[in-house]
Amino acid sequence: MAEIDFMSVLHKSTQRDYLARVNDPEFPKAKAAELAKKFDFDYWDGDRRICYGGYRYLEGRWEKVARAMAEHYELPAKPKILDIGCGKGFLLYDFLKVIPDAEIYGIDSSSYALANSKDEIRDRLQLGNATALPWPDDHFDLVISINTLHCLPAQELDPALREMERVGKKNKYLCVESYRNEQEKANLLYWQVTCEAFNTPEAWQWWFEHTGFSGDHSFIYFE
Repeated sequence: MAEIDFMSVLHKSTQRDYLARVNDPEFPKAKAAELAKKFDFDYWDGDRRICYGGYRYLEGRWEKVARAMAEHYELPAKPKILDIGCGKGFLLYDFLKVIPDAEIYGIDSSSYALANSKDEIRDRLQLGNATALPWPDDHFDLVISINTLHCLPAQELDPALREMERVGKKNKYLCVESYRNEQEKANLLYWQVTCEAFNTPEAWQWWFEHTGFSGDHSFIYFE
């Protein structure tokens, strides 16, 4: 298990006004979170004060992440790749640009995201939950989960980490939100709308050891 940063190149490109998020007169934090946790239109394509404000495919945005992973991990020919919490499938679509013969699979709990996913790969995505993955043991050459598992409460985070470990062979990578100090904790509380697992890196390490998760990881910090 190693901490590998594939994601900061995207995360740090976004400017954030934390206090405005909390105090917005129309969508104050509690209301925004209530809407966002439905993972429906408001979460993906609604007002920016709720969440993404229009989650659209941007040429090359996810390709740099897919390429970095493909270069880091030693994958076989025609690798099977699973994205847990795939959303609209943009990362998986860009994986095919980097590894054209890959077998891609995605699972997400948002029927809205899947209905509005990339047309070209929609048949490779399915509705489901991270706590019960419908694949056999050691099935995938690479399993990834980005900004998903921190949305789960403890009773679901435990089985989700165990499932991720179960279906993957050697290569696994997840990215979750975290904080290293009180300022980052406050910023995370102000900005997030779906996070349930508020853990320091040390606490996340405990979760990995507790569930037997052997994959790599990185953390998103709100500095």
